[in-house]
Amino acid sequence: MDLWEQVDNYCERVGPEFWSEPLNAVTNAAFVIAALLAFALWRRKTPDDWAGLGLIAVLFAIGVGSFLFHTFATRWAGLADVIPIVIFIHVYLYVALNRYLDLRWWLALAIVIAFLVATVLFADRLFAPLVGSSAGYVPALLAIFVVGALFARRDGRLGAEVLLTGLVFLASLTVRTLDEPLCAQVTFGIHFMWHILNSVVLFLLIRVLILQRAG
Repeated sequence: MDLWEQVDNYCERVGPEFWSEPLNAVTNAAFVIAALLAFALWRRKTPDDWAGLGLIAVLFAIGVGSFLFHTFATRWAGLADVIPIVIFIHVYLYVALNRYLDLRWWLALAIVIAFLVATVLFADRLFAPLVGSSAGYVPALLAIFVVGALFARRDGRLGAEVLLTGLVFLASLTVRTLDEPLCAQVTFGIHFMWHILNSVVLFLLIRVLILQRAG
């Protein structure tokens, strides 16, 4: 695989130039802002929680990686975009299972590994006919709703916030899925809204983590 090969995955991109996706590139600032807001909350509420700080750092990296992908639009930039997202999903799931549902560390880890394997093996086969290239995110959406529903039985308020976050993520995933189908009607695309909505999703998830830890 040529890591310097350019790709054209989004409606807004019309050429190989660095700023061929200005909206998609600039709106990655939303992830950086979300990370800074989460850091301020973490510093005030749980400055001794290294898991929370680590997730905030990954959130910041998501913004950087996505910016690289929507400017350079190469395969190596695509890896810089995807890898932090994958890390966030699986680390957050582990922490949520351990803290929200009070599962033993080894059981939480086993569930995360099974979740990763199932996503790799089955997500495209099951969900690509419905949502195309967004198929890999559907398991994360389902995980939010399942964990949120179980968590709500222990903590009604924070569990409800997780479920609400799932609804925002559903809207975000819908926008990502519709970018190409709506390209003829919206020539600059709507992928940039995925960045904005997803930054809200990730901030809200970290916020719940901090508030739950703060007690």
